[in-house]
Amino acid sequence: MAERLRGPLLTLAAASLLVVLLSVASVAAGGGHSAAACAFLRTPSAYEAGETRAIYLGTIEAAALDALFPGDPYFGLPPVEFGVRGERTDGSRRVPATLLKAIAWEESTLTMASRATHFESTGTALVSFDCGHGVMQVTTGMTVPLGIGGVPSSRQVNVATHFGYNIARGAVILADKWNAASGTRPVVGIDTGSNPTLVENWYFATWGYNGFAGPGSFSSNHPQDPSFGAWPRPAYRCDGTQSRRRYPYQELVWGCMASPPARDGAPLWRPVAATLPDLSQPQFFEPLSLRNWLFPYNGMDIPTPQPPHADIIIGFQSGGRELVARTPGLAVNERSVLIQLNGLPQAQRAEVEIENTGGGILSWIATSDDAWIVVDPPAGVALGPDVACEAPECDHPATITVTVNPTLLAKASTVGAVRIVATNAALAAWSLRVEVDADFEVAAPGTSRAD
Repeated sequence: MAERLRGPLLTLAAASLLVVLLSVASVAAGGGHSAAACAFLRTPSAYEAGETRAIYLGTIEAAALDALFPGDPYFGLPPVEFGVRGERTDGSRRVPATLLKAIAWEESTLTMASRATHFESTGTALVSFDCGHGVMQVTTGMTVPLGIGGVPSSRQVNVATHFGYNIARGAVILADKWNAASGTRPVVGIDTGSNPTLVENWYFATWGYNGFAGPGSFSSNHPQDPSFGAWPRPAYRCDGTQSRRRYPYQELVWGCMASPPARDGAPLWRPVAATLPDLSQPQFFEPLSLRNWLFPYNGMDIPTPQPPHADIIIGFQSGGRELVARTPGLAVNERSVLIQLNGLPQAQRAEVEIENTGGGILSWIATSDDAWIVVDPPAGVALGPDVACEAPECDHPATITVTVNPTLLAKASTVGAVRIVATNAALAAWSLRVEVDADFEVAAPGTSRAD
């Protein structure tokens, strides 16, 4: 999931460098494997909604109530369990919306695309160095291509390119972290039946969202890890004035729930001043002592911190759920392209437009069985006319660039194909014929590099 390391996001270029360095280190140390790559060899594109984040916040509210993809085995919420250890039972399908909003802010500052992408526009998708994708920085299931033939699956494309699927998957992961309680995680709320409507009872699930790590790890989130200093700590204010490295992840999230960032002079969500476990009190200090940091962590069960807070959604904010529900269409402006490697620079590539003939956001992937064909970006979005696209460089259609790796050509002139598939709608795939002419003179007349 979003079990990702805390700290600033790095660019995909940095990610690639990290993979190379780790691979070299593995070889130097005699290791048997190198670092795993992300699902996409090249970064997909994604849509970035408006700066007020209203689209994302409304989508989070819908996802928290399982109102985006109910019943979907991957993007729909599972039943959220309740009860103390050994007595858990299935409850309703919902997670605290304010908690999910604060997690999204901590993970990505509620953005889907890279920092260089303007609001209400499309651009390079947000991908962290450890393969966290999008608003919720979803990492689980995004570290290797999971589709047929070693290409990204439709689920991976949707998570990486479409904010609705990304947010829904983040909500599912948070629910899964909650449901791990009493099996492989501690329980909060031994005095309240681990009631999931109380935000305080999500303390361990929030810890697990970022990585249920403790002392000795690179990204410890244990509240008594000496690296965080003595308790009590000043509350995290979520305003950029404090070092995030001085707090475990769950305290960062608690701080953002209580002190939401503002846009246009208004907080992004209604504050919820959730109570942290008070480590000066024995009912919290003892279970959370470092000596209890032992799998399956059944010595860490704690009562609900007081006073508890319920998270109530009055109504969805506008925009997000409606966009997710609309049906996109797929059309491509070309059936065939010719690439001439002995021509002018513009003839050595082909640009093709993918159009959304329906509504909302179309997520797509472009693949080829011909290794010599290179498509960039490999996946992305095309916007319907009902999607705000106000930035000067924003276009509703998506543009892919098709080029050729000449070292993989079997002969000078050949034909291949690119398959363009919608991943968030049941639409017919589009086949793009790619013809290449690689015949050009080298050292002697009449010879070709590809002959």
